[in-house]
Amino acid sequence: MTGLPLGDAELERVVQEELAVLEDQLLQTAHTTTRALIDDAARHLIEAGGKRLRPVLVILSAQFGEGVDDRVRQAAVATELTHLASLYHDDVMDSAPLRRGAPSAHEVWGNSVAILVGDLLFARASQLVAELGPKAVRIQADAFERLVLGQLNETLGPREGEDPIEHYLGVLADKTGSLIAASAHYGALFSGAPQPAVDAAVEYAEKVGVAFQLADDVIDLVSDADTTGKTPGTDLREGVATMPVLLLRDQAEAGEIDEAGAQILAALDGDLSSDDALADVLEKLTSHPVLEETRNMARQCAKDAMAELAILPESPARRALEQFAHLLVDRLA
Repeated sequence: MTGLPLGDAELERVVQEELAVLEDQLLQTAHTTTRALIDDAARHLIEAGGKRLRPVLVILSAQFGEGVDDRVRQAAVATELTHLASLYHDDVMDSAPLRRGAPSAHEVWGNSVAILVGDLLFARASQLVAELGPKAVRIQADAFERLVLGQLNETLGPREGEDPIEHYLGVLADKTGSLIAASAHYGALFSGAPQPAVDAAVEYAEKVGVAFQLADDVIDLVSDADTTGKTPGTDLREGVATMPVLLLRDQAEAGEIDEAGAQILAALDGDLSSDDALADVLEKLTSHPVLEETRNMARQCAKDAMAELAILPESPARRALEQFAHLLVDRLA
């Protein structure tokens, strides 16, 4: 997230300085004294970089109170470690070959090491949160529960009679929105922000998380591996239906699907093991109107997020969060 334009030069400086500190703290926290292989695996995704979306929201939300202090910094490290831990597990479950432009941990060290290193990072995050007190532990526990339930619900799929699109939005809220909301909660809470600001930041972040993931549903289809750090179409090959595919299936269920959409669904239900077959369905999907519909859903979620800030007075922090929501969907251009 270097060079993040937030509409306020001083706030941008604060965020960049705090992120530099965060990188050092992440590496220190992932370090063990047992053996080099564990260190290498634990630092693998940290060193691969990333958006650091959650720590940025911790820092920005702290501006509603007294700003960043050591407690806020510790919460920022804990949220990013929790996120990183979940990625180790996600990549195993999705058989993803790439993460952040580097081979996934399970590709390098195998599934067992990747899963256990994810568990190790979860434990390290929990240790940091425990030092922040019972309130922080409860925020972390609730977010972690939602992360797991979101993954379970994604794995199991919608229940009989449940709308698949609503089911998927609930999965996004749990898998992504929950930890992003916890990040905003930590920043506002530990900076001593007034309760209305804490509540607004949490509601904003929950909706921003869904907007971010919907935007990623588009970006993962239209961008190459050098841009996203992940192999395009991995979800399609693994049979994971993201929003564009769900919209197509909804059209088919309603008998309103066009010929191009029907061809895409037939290809998705067929054999995508070859790179040529995957590339073909990707090309067709990225030119279909459901992609623009998903873009618009992401934009609407971002607008809904910004609306949660309306109760707060105008300030650099509020404007920064509004700009932050815009940045998430501007990636769709």
